[in-house]
Amino acid sequence: MNARENILARLRGSLGRNHENTASGRAMIDDYLAARTKGPQPKLCGDLLVRFCEESRKLSSTVEEVAALRDVPLVIARYLADQRLPGQAVCWPEFADLDWRSGHLEVAARTVGSDDLIGITGCFCAIAETGTLMLCSGAATPAALSLLPETHIAIVSARRIVAVMEDGWQLVRAESGGMPGDCPRAINFISGPSRTGDIEQTMVLGAHGPYRVHIVVVRDE
Repeated sequence: MNARENILARLRGSLGRNHENTASGRAMIDDYLAARTKGPQPKLCGDLLVRFCEESRKLSSTVEEVAALRDVPLVIARYLADQRLPGQAVCWPEFADLDWRSGHLEVAARTVGSDDLIGITGCFCAIAETGTLMLCSGAATPAALSLLPETHIAIVSARRIVAVMEDGWQLVRAESGGMPGDCPRAINFISGPSRTGDIEQTMVLGAHGPYRVHIVVVRDE
């Protein structure tokens, strides 16, 4: 018996599991998971978009709103110019056909490299309670674009802003069809720029990821 089997055997023994009651025990577990009983949740008052923007700014993200997706390139171009950042970026495939040239930007949908300073992504949903972005990785939504570049720009649909994290997980379950094979390989929660206070309790941004997180909220998506 290897270490893993030994640990599991001890757990089964402590729970009183045996061949006779395994099926009923499994059924109890399945019923509990299927019920998805919610724990205590805050009651958010007011508009979710307003709350999300306020909480995001508290986390040192910057936030802008646009009326339509077609407005995104010009807004991003202005942001990059204000930050004195280059006009080259990599993006998720779903944004490749935006009119980036209108903002004099060179944006390509490809694998991110070590020399890429700006990554443009969407997000699965956004959480109003904490100002957090929820990103699900996949072939068309690679996580690296939000993690490797120094500047992460996230395009967020206002319709995909949910109240709390539990609502985000409910969306994942609903849109994956409940099948394990349809679930994202990884889910990342992004709450502002990367930071650490390990050295002399001094907050440093960009410690393990982007120095900047800029969020563009699209109202009509």
